[in-house]
Amino acid sequence: MKKAALALSLFVASSCFSQDGEFLYESSEVAPGIYMTVGVDPAGGFGGGNLGVMIGDDYVAVVDDGLVPPAPKLVNHIAEIAGRPVDFIVNTHYHGDHTGANAAFAESGAVVFAHDNIRERLLENVQSAGGPGGIPVVTFGEGVTFHLNGIEARVLHIPLAHTDGDAIIYVTETNVIFAGDIMFNNLFPYIDLDGGGTVEGFIAGQERIAAMANAETKIIPGHGSLANLTDLKRNTAMLVDALARVKALVDAGKSEDEVVAANPLAGYAGEYDWAFINAERMTRTIYKDLTTER
Repeated sequence: MKKAALALSLFVASSCFSQDGEFLYESSEVAPGIYMTVGVDPAGGFGGGNLGVMIGDDYVAVVDDGLVPPAPKLVNHIAEIAGRPVDFIVNTHYHGDHTGANAAFAESGAVVFAHDNIRERLLENVQSAGGPGGIPVVTFGEGVTFHLNGIEARVLHIPLAHTDGDAIIYVTETNVIFAGDIMFNNLFPYIDLDGGGTVEGFIAGQERIAAMANAETKIIPGHGSLANLTDLKRNTAMLVDALARVKALVDAGKSEDEVVAANPLAGYAGEYDWAFINAERMTRTIYKDLTTER
């Protein structure tokens, strides 16, 4: 397991599970038959990544599936709102706060889909998928299209962005995009450099989503509140500016600690800091990305 992913797992483990008995899921319908579901810890701990649900007369599909310990609660929650078990799971990347209930859903008959690289990374750490039963059984390269409940859900690979296996899901008929962790709405993003992510690829991924969207598009981010095109462009502009600010200091020959001491992202800290990524960590991520040979 890569160091950055391990750090995320340790953060998750230390921040939410003491209150697992109170942990719950909440869903809101963002378009006909399409829901955004979030995990909530009443004690204020980490709720995991956002997930999406597509419910119709023919099939139930879930995009990402949260953390490992509360997986049974999520299975029950989706069954309650859908009225039947889940048929398909699509993972947008390999982190355990988005793949943790894979095995639990697979046990009830769901088929897990993911990019080729997600399967390979989950095979290195099967517990992130809830155990061996959660490893994706159908994989894709550039993408795959689901024909569900009279709609098309286009799954598209976004290379070298948050990780090396990211996918977004675009439902054209309902104008909904599941962005996975290519969008952290009003939060500094976690870009997993050890997992194949890059800052420029992350920005390119957001720009690709923006090119598909319009003013009416509902964007379900991997973390943060439901978003729209304006939100996406604001988050992208922040990261473009952050990259330029750190690059100017790198080009001036500053060391990593000197760049951090200069605090180039101070103007964004109040709005974008959160428990896992603050301005300092975002600065260090950008510095390492700019100075790493590939």
